[in-house]
Amino acid sequence: MQVAALAAGVVCLWVVLLDAFQTIILPRRASGRFRLTRIFYIVTWNPWVFLVRRMRSARRRETAFSYYGPLSLILLLVVWAAVMALGFGLIFYAMGSPFKDLVQRSGFRSDLYVSGTTLFTLGIGDVTPQTAWARALIILESGTGLGFLAVVMGYFPVLYSAFSRREVSISLLDARAGSPPTAAELLRRHSHQGAEQALSVLLIEWERWSAELLESHISYPLLCYFRSQHTHQSWLSALTAVLDASALMISGIQGQEARQAQLTFAMARHAMVDLAQILWLRPLHNAPDRLPPERFQQLYDLLCQSGLSVCRDARSGERLREMRALYEGYAEALSRYLAMPLPPWFADQPHKDNWLTVARLRAQTETANPPVAEEAAPTNDNVPLRFFPPIDHHHDF
Repeated sequence: MQVAALAAGVVCLWVVLLDAFQTIILPRRASGRFRLTRIFYIVTWNPWVFLVRRMRSARRRETAFSYYGPLSLILLLVVWAAVMALGFGLIFYAMGSPFKDLVQRSGFRSDLYVSGTTLFTLGIGDVTPQTAWARALIILESGTGLGFLAVVMGYFPVLYSAFSRREVSISLLDARAGSPPTAAELLRRHSHQGAEQALSVLLIEWERWSAELLESHISYPLLCYFRSQHTHQSWLSALTAVLDASALMISGIQGQEARQAQLTFAMARHAMVDLAQILWLRPLHNAPDRLPPERFQQLYDLLCQSGLSVCRDARSGERLREMRALYEGYAEALSRYLAMPLPPWFADQPHKDNWLTVARLRAQTETANPPVAEEAAPTNDNVPLRFFPPIDHHHDF
């Protein structure tokens, strides 16, 4: 009995310490199917999703989903501490419960009590060790608890710093691609004359964002469960919209940003695939088509109306399907597992956002001040001629 308790206690400590090391300290993907953290999220996430989806209000559902990330972090720390206290308690029990208890008879309950008070460095003193090995083990557990607390305190700022960096770019995408973001809206808002450089800079920023997302979420997979501040925003919808836009630019739009679109697509797809793998998800190939043929034609008509140079050859649709096959299965798997809806390719009823309001006011300004190509030279030779660039009235800004 004592040998079995000793073995069980050592296993408990090994499982917790290894899992905490891989989750908090190790800056790479954690390995192992039977990790305590993975089992914890399997046991808690699926019931949470089942209960939240029974709510009728979409806003309440999203709020309930947003509670899970921070709450699961707290519960995971509680599970680690409980298993660690149980492990030391089993080792004390295997040593024959070497304590003098002033309240009750020494036994497994006293061992658990000593383990808990020692792990959290309470030092009450109502139970005292009677052997040298028990004293040494208490010192070891006290140091382990203190170190565990220090690591956890350093874990929270790193986690929330990575979350904040992720959300900044997602919020900025609202004015550039709508809410929820769509590939068509992203390209339409960058279809005016001289917007090629702005679009290239945007793609460069999202290439770097995808790399940061990959590195932070592989090191801290818990971040995948953290929701964005607004209902129509999520890291998954933003990443999918950027992949959609890059795939469109590569397969069917002529422009100078095709090279940068390829680099952004490669990095964003890498992030999408790896994040699906760390959550042990396989790509879904039987999901409903996000862009059926009739929607594909509407998409290309919309892009043509925006003034983009669209390739109209017979293989443009086939090229886009090949690009979509590289990432959509993983996006669908993440969407179903995390309960984060994927964005459409274009919005049937565009959401009125701040960008449309500003664009309308700018159009009123241009209407009230019509452009003048060139004025006659004034009589005063010291006043230079004024030239006004032509205004592109086809676009909203």
